[in-house]
Amino acid sequence: MPKASQKVTNSHPDKDNAVNSGGVNDAGSEMSLIAHIAELRRTLIRCICAVIICAIPCGVYWRRIFDLIAVYPLKLSEPRPQIIYTAPAETVMLSFKIALTCGIVIASPFIFQQIWSFVSPGLYKKEKRVIFPAAIASTFCFLSGIAFCYLMLPMLLQFLTGFASEQIDPFFKIDEYLGFLITMSLTFGLAFELPVVAFVLSKMGVIDHRFMTKYSRHAIVLIFILAAVVTPPDVLSQILLALPLVGLYAVSILISYLANPSARREAEQ
Repeated sequence: MPKASQKVTNSHPDKDNAVNSGGVNDAGSEMSLIAHIAELRRTLIRCICAVIICAIPCGVYWRRIFDLIAVYPLKLSEPRPQIIYTAPAETVMLSFKIALTCGIVIASPFIFQQIWSFVSPGLYKKEKRVIFPAAIASTFCFLSGIAFCYLMLPMLLQFLTGFASEQIDPFFKIDEYLGFLITMSLTFGLAFELPVVAFVLSKMGVIDHRFMTKYSRHAIVLIFILAAVVTPPDVLSQILLALPLVGLYAVSILISYLANPSARREAEQ
């Protein structure tokens, strides 16, 4: 009587190893992603704590800071606008906005150091050498952008308040006026980061001066669109933001040229 055929299951060690190896790789990638998310969370917490610590003394002396940041831009305005508030709790919120904004500005060196430190694990060893200079340059450019903005604001507000001063008396609602100052200052500060970003990306080989020159017309159009979005709806303020950005883009092309020796040698050949 013939024996019943038995079903034999053959194992394939190579296939099993491949599956296991794949599982390990997938788990390793997952752990790597989780580790990056955890590090991002720790970085955000450190930055928030730094801003809060710096904002506390700013909140204590918010009246003196208000006299500096809100009154100075009006020094050339004629007639001098009256700053008013129209809600009972508006001055309380004003103190919080001043404290938070000044906290961000004062903590900016630490924030930029944390940002570049978070990026550094994904860079090659030779690229990591630019992290510390990039953090210093980021802080300098950010503060320079804010300072440049405050040098330009008196002239801008002089034009805006004097445009129809014979027919209309200027009254600035403090919430809108302070929001305008904060938006303009932080926008200029971030815009002045363009040379630093160009330097780092050029060192990493992501872009070079030829790429930036090729797409310069597109960049100029985007700059004017950005200026129109973040500034008040008047031509002067848009030009005051767009022209420095165009100049910074030209400087960034030069920085990219100097930061990438290989691309520079190819261009010279």
